[in-house]
Amino acid sequence: MLRFMKKRSLKIGLPPGEAVYVGEACPWAPQLRIIDFDADNLEECETIEASDIVPYKEKSTVTWIDISGIHRVEAIKKLSDIFKWHALVVEDVVNTDHHCKMEEYDDYIFLVLKMIRFDESAKQIGKEQISVIFGSNYVVTFREKKDEFWAPIMNRLRSSRGRIRRMGADYLAYAIFDLIVDYYFDVLEKVGFEIEDLEDELIREPQKITMNHIHSINKELLLFRKTVWPLREVAGRLAEGEHDLIQEMTLPFMRDLHDHVIQVIDTGEAFREVISNLLNLYISQISNRMNEVMKVLTIFAAIFIPLTFMAGIYGMNFDVMPELHAPYGYPILLGAMLTVACGMLYFFRRRNWF
Repeated sequence: MLRFMKKRSLKIGLPPGEAVYVGEACPWAPQLRIIDFDADNLEECETIEASDIVPYKEKSTVTWIDISGIHRVEAIKKLSDIFKWHALVVEDVVNTDHHCKMEEYDDYIFLVLKMIRFDESAKQIGKEQISVIFGSNYVVTFREKKDEFWAPIMNRLRSSRGRIRRMGADYLAYAIFDLIVDYYFDVLEKVGFEIEDLEDELIREPQKITMNHIHSINKELLLFRKTVWPLREVAGRLAEGEHDLIQEMTLPFMRDLHDHVIQVIDTGEAFREVISNLLNLYISQISNRMNEVMKVLTIFAAIFIPLTFMAGIYGMNFDVMPELHAPYGYPILLGAMLTVACGMLYFFRRRNWF
Protein backbone atom coordinates (compact mmCIF):
# COMPACT_ATOMS: atom_id res chain seq x y z
CA MET A 1 0.00 0.00 0.00
CA LEU A 2 2.95 2.36 0.59
CA ARG A 3 3.57 2.36 -3.15
CA PHE A 4 0.32 4.33 -3.49
CA MET A 5 0.72 6.50 -0.39
CA LYS A 6 3.74 7.31 1.74
CA LYS A 7 3.69 7.78 5.49
CA ARG A 8 2.97 11.32 6.59
CA SER A 9 2.87 10.79 10.35
CA LEU A 10 5.70 13.32 10.91
CA LYS A 11 3.57 16.10 9.45
CA ILE A 12 0.63 15.65 11.81
CA GLY A 13 -0.16 18.89 13.62
CA LEU A 14 2.51 20.99 11.88
CA PRO A 15 1.57 24.41 10.46
CA PRO A 16 1.43 24.96 6.69
CA GLY A 17 4.82 25.66 5.15
CA GLU A 18 6.74 23.56 7.67
CA ALA A 19 9.17 21.54 5.53
CA VAL A 20 9.40 17.89 6.60
CA TYR A 21 10.94 15.21 4.39
CA VAL A 22 8.43 12.52 3.44
CA GLY A 23 10.08 9.63 1.62
CA GLU A 24 12.62 6.85 1.85
CA ALA A 25 15.57 7.22 4.19
CA CYS A 26 18.83 7.97 2.33
CA PRO A 27 22.27 7.37 3.92
CA TRP A 28 24.18 9.52 1.40
CA ALA A 29 24.67 13.25 1.28
CA PRO A 30 22.81 15.27 -1.35
CA GLN A 31 24.67 16.06 -4.55
CA LEU A 32 24.38 19.52 -6.07
CA ARG A 33 25.45 20.05 -9.68
CA ILE A 34 25.56 23.36 -11.56
CA ILE A 35 25.41 23.58 -15.35
CA ASP A 36 25.70 27.12 -16.71
CA PHE A 37 25.45 27.64 -20.46
CA ASP A 38 24.61 29.83 -23.40
CA ALA A 39 24.97 29.34 -27.15
CA ASP A 40 28.79 29.57 -27.01
CA ASN A 41 29.91 28.33 -23.58
CA LEU A 42 29.13 25.53 -21.11
CA GLU A 43 30.33 25.29 -17.52
CA GLU A 44 29.80 22.33 -15.18
CA CYS A 45 30.69 21.98 -11.52
CA GLU A 46 29.63 20.06 -8.43
CA THR A 47 29.34 21.44 -4.94
CA ILE A 48 27.78 20.77 -1.56
CA GLU A 49 27.37 24.42 -0.57
CA ALA A 50 24.24 26.30 -1.60
CA SER A 51 26.15 29.58 -1.33
CA ASP A 52 28.17 28.64 -4.43
CA ILE A 53 25.04 29.27 -6.49
CA VAL A 54 24.84 32.98 -5.64
CA PRO A 55 27.26 34.18 -8.38
CA TYR A 56 25.10 32.50 -11.04
CA LYS A 57 21.87 34.12 -9.95
CA GLU A 58 22.35 37.41 -11.78
CA LYS A 59 24.12 36.07 -14.87
CA SER A 60 22.53 36.42 -18.29
CA THR A 61 23.27 32.78 -19.10
CA VAL A 62 20.94 29.90 -18.28
CA THR A 63 21.85 28.07 -15.07
CA TRP A 64 20.63 24.56 -14.36
CA ILE A 65 20.96 23.49 -10.72
CA ASP A 66 20.33 19.79 -10.17
CA ILE A 67 19.95 18.49 -6.61
CA SER A 68 20.04 14.71 -6.16
CA GLY A 69 18.74 13.87 -2.70
CA ILE A 70 16.16 16.02 -0.93
CA HIS A 71 16.29 14.37 2.49
CA ARG A 72 18.45 17.18 3.89
CA VAL A 73 15.79 19.83 4.36
CA GLU A 74 18.30 22.45 5.53
CA ALA A 75 20.01 22.50 2.11
CA ILE A 76 16.69 23.05 0.36
CA LYS A 77 15.87 25.90 2.73
CA LYS A 78 19.20 27.58 1.93
CA LEU A 79 18.38 27.45 -1.77
CA SER A 80 14.95 28.87 -1.02
CA ASP A 81 16.53 31.80 0.82
CA ILE A 82 18.72 32.53 -2.20
CA PHE A 83 15.92 32.44 -4.78
CA LYS A 84 13.14 33.75 -2.48
CA TRP A 85 10.79 30.80 -2.96
CA HIS A 86 7.53 30.51 -1.08
CA ALA A 87 7.58 28.35 2.07
CA LEU A 88 4.85 26.10 0.63
CA VAL A 89 7.09 25.36 -2.37
CA VAL A 90 9.85 24.07 -0.09
CA GLU A 91 7.30 21.99 1.79
CA ASP A 92 6.08 20.40 -1.46
CA VAL A 93 9.63 19.74 -2.70
CA VAL A 94 10.56 17.61 0.31
CA ASN A 95 7.18 15.86 0.42
CA THR A 96 7.52 13.10 -2.21
CA ASP A 97 3.89 11.98 -1.94
CA HIS A 98 2.40 14.78 -4.03
CA HIS A 99 0.37 14.48 -7.20
CA CYS A 100 1.77 16.11 -10.31
CA LYS A 101 0.87 19.78 -10.26
CA MET A 102 1.85 23.26 -11.44
CA GLU A 103 1.93 26.45 -9.39
CA GLU A 104 2.61 29.88 -10.88
CA TYR A 105 4.31 32.69 -9.00
CA ASP A 106 5.33 36.14 -10.18
CA ASP A 107 8.92 35.33 -11.13
CA TYR A 108 9.02 31.51 -11.24
CA ILE A 109 6.94 28.41 -12.01
CA PHE A 110 6.90 25.35 -9.77
CA LEU A 111 6.22 21.88 -11.18
CA VAL A 112 5.82 18.57 -9.38
CA LEU A 113 6.37 15.66 -11.80
CA LYS A 114 6.62 11.90 -11.43
CA MET A 115 9.25 9.84 -13.19
CA ILE A 116 8.47 6.13 -13.54
CA ARG A 117 10.43 3.08 -14.64
CA PHE A 118 9.44 -0.55 -15.09
CA ASP A 119 11.46 -3.15 -13.18
CA GLU A 120 11.30 -6.20 -15.46
CA SER A 121 12.65 -8.58 -12.80
CA ALA A 122 10.07 -7.59 -10.17
CA LYS A 123 7.36 -6.80 -12.76
CA GLN A 124 6.68 -3.54 -10.93
CA ILE A 125 6.59 0.15 -11.72
CA GLY A 126 8.91 2.28 -9.62
CA LYS A 127 8.24 6.00 -9.35
CA GLU A 128 10.24 8.97 -8.22
CA GLN A 129 9.17 12.55 -7.62
CA ILE A 130 10.97 15.23 -9.59
CA SER A 131 10.31 18.86 -8.67
CA VAL A 132 11.19 21.61 -11.14
CA ILE A 133 11.41 25.34 -10.45
CA PHE A 134 12.30 27.63 -13.33
CA GLY A 135 12.60 31.38 -13.62
CA SER A 136 13.79 33.73 -16.31
CA ASN A 137 17.39 32.47 -16.35
CA TYR A 138 17.54 29.39 -14.13
CA VAL A 139 16.09 25.92 -13.70
CA VAL A 140 16.33 23.97 -10.44
CA THR A 141 15.51 20.26 -10.35
CA PHE A 142 15.07 18.17 -7.23
CA ARG A 143 15.36 14.38 -7.32
CA GLU A 144 15.08 11.69 -4.67
CA LYS A 145 17.80 9.46 -6.12
CA LYS A 146 21.33 9.85 -7.42
CA ASP A 147 21.96 8.43 -10.89
CA GLU A 148 22.52 9.54 -14.49
CA PHE A 149 18.89 10.10 -15.33
CA TRP A 150 19.66 13.43 -17.03
CA ALA A 151 22.30 11.91 -19.34
CA PRO A 152 20.30 12.45 -22.59
CA ILE A 153 19.86 16.17 -21.83
CA MET A 154 23.44 16.54 -20.65
CA ASN A 155 24.72 14.99 -23.87
CA ARG A 156 22.69 17.50 -25.90
CA LEU A 157 24.07 20.36 -23.84
CA ARG A 158 27.67 19.20 -24.10
CA SER A 159 27.51 18.53 -27.83
CA SER A 160 25.42 21.67 -28.48
CA ARG A 161 23.01 19.60 -30.55
CA GLY A 162 19.69 21.08 -31.51
CA ARG A 163 18.35 24.32 -30.07
CA ILE A 164 18.69 23.64 -26.35
CA ARG A 165 21.79 25.85 -25.93
CA ARG A 166 20.20 28.71 -27.87
CA MET A 167 16.88 28.71 -26.02
CA GLY A 168 15.99 29.93 -22.56
CA ALA A 169 15.20 28.35 -19.21
CA ASP A 170 11.64 27.57 -20.26
CA TYR A 171 12.91 25.33 -23.08
CA LEU A 172 15.23 23.51 -20.67
CA ALA A 173 12.20 22.92 -18.40
CA TYR A 174 10.35 21.58 -21.44
CA ALA A 175 13.26 19.24 -22.25
CA ILE A 176 13.19 17.90 -18.68
CA PHE A 177 9.43 17.34 -18.82
CA ASP A 178 9.73 15.73 -22.25
CA LEU A 179 12.39 13.28 -21.03
CA ILE A 180 10.10 12.22 -18.18
CA VAL A 181 7.23 11.63 -20.64
CA ASP A 182 9.56 9.58 -22.86
CA TYR A 183 10.07 7.21 -19.95
CA TYR A 184 6.28 6.83 -19.70
CA PHE A 185 6.29 5.51 -23.26
CA ASP A 186 9.13 3.15 -22.35
CA VAL A 187 7.12 1.80 -19.39
CA LEU A 188 4.04 1.34 -21.59
CA GLU A 189 6.10 -0.59 -24.12
CA LYS A 190 7.39 -3.00 -21.48
CA VAL A 191 3.94 -3.39 -19.92
CA GLY A 192 2.63 -4.12 -23.42
CA PHE A 193 5.12 -6.99 -23.77
CA GLU A 194 3.94 -8.37 -20.42
CA ILE A 195 0.33 -8.22 -21.59
CA GLU A 196 1.22 -10.05 -24.82
CA ASP A 197 2.87 -12.81 -22.79
CA LEU A 198 -0.27 -13.05 -20.66
CA GLU A 199 -2.42 -13.38 -23.78
CA ASP A 200 -0.25 -16.23 -25.09
CA GLU A 201 -0.37 -17.93 -21.70
CA LEU A 202 -4.15 -17.67 -21.58
CA ILE A 203 -4.55 -19.07 -25.07
CA ARG A 204 -2.16 -21.98 -24.47
CA GLU A 205 -3.11 -23.17 -21.01
CA PRO A 206 -4.07 -20.82 -18.16
CA GLN A 207 -2.75 -21.76 -14.74
CA LYS A 208 -3.60 -20.56 -11.25
CA ILE A 209 -0.56 -18.26 -11.32
CA THR A 210 -1.97 -16.61 -14.44
CA MET A 211 -4.61 -14.91 -12.32
CA ASN A 212 -1.86 -13.55 -10.06
CA HIS A 213 -0.05 -12.16 -13.09
CA ILE A 214 -3.22 -10.47 -14.33
CA HIS A 215 -3.90 -8.86 -10.95
CA SER A 216 -0.25 -7.78 -10.71
CA ILE A 217 -0.30 -6.02 -14.09
CA ASN A 218 -3.67 -4.48 -13.27
CA LYS A 219 -2.24 -3.11 -10.03
CA GLU A 220 0.73 -1.60 -11.88
CA LEU A 221 -1.60 0.00 -14.42
CA LEU A 222 -3.63 1.46 -11.56
CA LEU A 223 -0.43 3.00 -10.15
CA PHE A 224 0.43 4.23 -13.65
CA ARG A 225 -3.00 5.84 -14.03
CA LYS A 226 -2.76 7.50 -10.61
CA THR A 227 0.61 8.93 -11.61
CA VAL A 228 -0.07 10.06 -15.16
CA TRP A 229 -3.58 11.55 -15.01
CA PRO A 230 -2.58 14.77 -13.17
CA LEU A 231 0.10 15.36 -15.83
CA ARG A 232 -2.65 16.23 -18.33
CA GLU A 233 -3.58 19.39 -16.46
CA VAL A 234 0.06 20.37 -15.93
CA ALA A 235 0.95 19.93 -19.61
CA GLY A 236 -2.26 21.71 -20.65
CA ARG A 237 -1.49 24.78 -18.55
CA LEU A 238 2.05 24.93 -19.89
CA ALA A 239 0.73 24.64 -23.45
CA GLU A 240 -1.55 27.63 -22.87
CA GLY A 241 1.55 29.74 -22.20
CA GLU A 242 -0.24 32.32 -20.09
CA HIS A 243 2.79 33.00 -17.88
CA ASP A 244 5.39 35.52 -19.05
CA LEU A 245 8.20 33.03 -18.40
CA ILE A 246 7.05 30.82 -21.29
CA GLN A 247 8.28 32.39 -24.51
CA GLU A 248 6.40 32.33 -27.78
CA MET A 249 9.09 30.14 -29.40
CA THR A 250 8.61 27.46 -26.74
CA LEU A 251 4.83 27.23 -27.02
CA PRO A 252 4.76 24.79 -30.01
CA PHE A 253 6.97 22.39 -28.04
CA MET A 254 4.73 22.70 -24.99
CA ARG A 255 1.68 21.90 -27.11
CA ASP A 256 3.45 18.90 -28.61
CA LEU A 257 4.31 17.76 -25.08
CA HIS A 258 0.64 18.04 -24.14
CA ASP A 259 -0.26 15.80 -27.09
CA HIS A 260 2.29 13.21 -25.91
CA VAL A 261 0.80 13.21 -22.42
CA ILE A 262 -2.69 12.63 -23.84
CA GLN A 263 -1.30 9.77 -25.95
CA VAL A 264 0.28 8.22 -22.85
CA ILE A 265 -3.01 8.46 -20.96
CA ASP A 266 -5.01 6.95 -23.83
CA THR A 267 -2.56 4.07 -24.19
CA GLY A 268 -2.65 3.38 -20.47
CA GLU A 269 -6.45 3.31 -20.49
CA ALA A 270 -6.41 0.96 -23.49
CA PHE A 271 -4.09 -1.39 -21.58
CA ARG A 272 -6.48 -1.33 -18.61
CA GLU A 273 -9.30 -2.41 -20.90
CA VAL A 274 -7.13 -5.17 -22.35
CA ILE A 275 -6.32 -6.43 -18.84
CA SER A 276 -10.04 -6.39 -17.99
CA ASN A 277 -10.72 -8.44 -21.14
CA LEU A 278 -7.91 -10.83 -20.23
CA LEU A 279 -9.50 -11.34 -16.83
CA ASN A 280 -12.81 -12.16 -18.50
CA LEU A 281 -10.99 -14.46 -20.92
CA TYR A 282 -9.31 -16.25 -18.01
CA ILE A 283 -12.67 -16.77 -16.30
CA SER A 284 -14.14 -18.04 -19.58
CA GLN A 285 -11.23 -20.42 -20.09
CA ILE A 286 -11.59 -21.81 -16.59
CA SER A 287 -15.37 -22.13 -17.07
CA ASN A 288 -14.87 -23.92 -20.39
CA ARG A 289 -12.40 -26.29 -18.80
CA MET A 290 -14.85 -26.96 -15.98
CA ASN A 291 -17.62 -27.52 -18.51
CA GLU A 292 -15.49 -30.09 -20.33
CA VAL A 293 -14.84 -31.93 -17.07
CA MET A 294 -18.51 -31.81 -16.14
CA LYS A 295 -19.48 -33.05 -19.60
CA VAL A 296 -17.27 -36.10 -19.27
CA LEU A 297 -18.56 -36.82 -15.78
CA THR A 298 -22.14 -36.37 -16.98
CA ILE A 299 -21.58 -38.84 -19.85
CA PHE A 300 -20.21 -41.42 -17.44
CA ALA A 301 -23.13 -40.83 -15.07
CA ALA A 302 -25.62 -41.14 -17.94
CA ILE A 303 -24.05 -44.44 -19.03
CA PHE A 304 -24.15 -45.91 -15.55
CA ILE A 305 -27.74 -44.89 -14.82
CA PRO A 306 -29.33 -47.71 -16.95
CA LEU A 307 -26.60 -50.13 -15.88
CA THR A 308 -27.36 -49.37 -12.25
CA PHE A 309 -31.05 -49.82 -13.00
CA MET A 310 -30.45 -53.25 -14.55
CA ALA A 311 -28.15 -54.32 -11.73
CA GLY A 312 -30.69 -53.13 -9.20
CA ILE A 313 -33.53 -55.19 -10.73
CA TYR A 314 -31.53 -58.42 -10.82
CA GLY A 315 -30.11 -57.80 -7.40
CA MET A 316 -33.46 -58.02 -5.58
CA ASN A 317 -33.20 -61.82 -5.22
CA PHE A 318 -36.91 -62.68 -5.39
CA ASP A 319 -37.51 -66.44 -5.78
CA VAL A 320 -40.20 -66.02 -8.40
CA MET A 321 -37.98 -64.05 -10.77
CA PRO A 322 -37.82 -66.17 -13.94
CA GLU A 323 -34.28 -65.10 -14.92
CA LEU A 324 -32.83 -65.61 -11.44
CA HIS A 325 -32.02 -69.33 -11.93
CA ALA A 326 -31.31 -69.22 -15.68
CA PRO A 327 -27.96 -70.98 -16.38
CA TYR A 328 -26.79 -68.20 -18.72
CA GLY A 329 -28.49 -65.30 -16.95
CA TYR A 330 -25.27 -63.73 -15.63
CA PRO A 331 -23.38 -63.55 -18.97
CA ILE A 332 -26.57 -62.48 -20.76
CA LEU A 333 -27.03 -59.60 -18.28
CA LEU A 334 -23.39 -58.52 -18.60
CA GLY A 335 -23.73 -58.62 -22.37
CA ALA A 336 -26.89 -56.57 -22.23
CA MET A 337 -25.21 -54.02 -19.97
CA LEU A 338 -22.20 -53.81 -22.31
CA THR A 339 -24.52 -53.39 -25.29
CA VAL A 340 -26.41 -50.59 -23.57
CA ALA A 341 -23.16 -48.84 -22.61
CA CYS A 342 -21.72 -49.09 -26.15
CA GLY A 343 -25.04 -47.99 -27.65
CA MET A 344 -25.11 -44.88 -25.48
CA LEU A 345 -21.50 -44.04 -26.31
CA TYR A 346 -22.31 -44.39 -30.00
CA PHE A 347 -25.39 -42.17 -29.59
CA PHE A 348 -23.40 -39.46 -27.72
CA ARG A 349 -20.70 -39.58 -30.36
CA ARG A 350 -23.19 -39.19 -33.20
CA ARG A 351 -24.61 -36.12 -31.46
CA ASN A 352 -21.06 -34.65 -31.04
CA TRP A 353 -21.48 -34.43 -27.31
CA PHE A 354 -17.86 -35.42 -26.82
